[in-house]
Amino acid sequence: MSASVSQAALAMSALQKRTLVAGSGWSVSEITCDAGPGDRPFEERHEGYSIAAVVAGAFTYRGERGEAAMFPGALLLGNHDRCFSCGHAHSRGDRCIAFSLAPETFAEIAASAAGTSRYSFSVNVAPPGHALTPALVGLERLARESCEPRREERALGLAERLIGLVSGHSAAPPRASARELRRIVEAVRAIDARPEAALDLAALAATAGFSKYHFLRVFRRVVGMTPHQYLIATRLRRASARLSDTKDSVTRIAFDSGFGDLSTFNARFRAVFGVAPSAWRRKGGA
Repeated sequence: MSASVSQAALAMSALQKRTLVAGSGWSVSEITCDAGPGDRPFEERHEGYSIAAVVAGAFTYRGERGEAAMFPGALLLGNHDRCFSCGHAHSRGDRCIAFSLAPETFAEIAASAAGTSRYSFSVNVAPPGHALTPALVGLERLARESCEPRREERALGLAERLIGLVSGHSAAPPRASARELRRIVEAVRAIDARPEAALDLAALAATAGFSKYHFLRVFRRVVGMTPHQYLIATRLRRASARLSDTKDSVTRIAFDSGFGDLSTFNARFRAVFGVAPSAWRRKGGA
């Protein structure tokens, strides 16, 4: 084994990548590295477009746009199929939460968020700052999200927000066309018809003839909330009516409404109505 291959193998052994959540065209991974001053950098290649939040540690990132020092709170940016290397000349170890987007997913979102589907990152890093903080928190929340419909919505929304922030594009969103409006009304009626059913974002988008990202973006623009938020609001509204109008148990109403467990129903109901379901019933729904 040559010295260069041996060095690369040692460096690779210090790097660990674990997928946390993933969907169609995107994934979020935790990347930890135990390399230090004695370890030589080795070349890697971005698979998809990378937006990685540095959570802990410090290192040097060298990519197609030059070299940059990375610290907690910064965003590492990488374009698809471009080579890069990371070095730890001054400290050991780091941890990142990496958001990876497939080229076709990135291009579609960039068309809106950056103003062109041909957009690519022009810098290697977005430094720590107040504007990035909510997005970084959102990335960590996405990594912990267990609800699949909400996870998909958050992933696409977060990608749009991050690309918009990095690109600096701030054009006003276009109005929905007559066709788009008609398709969103149809989607709303489909949700209203069976709010207890699990939300299938891909199926709703396909029925509307849109991609998932375009459907989510237009739905949010027209309705004022995401499909999942609308679904939860519809479930809660109907559950509140049953609490007032019937003697069905709170547990039965929760499960009939589509909530997977009573604690989730109670928490969501209290967040919207300010009281627990049982208290709402005692007050007559007032």
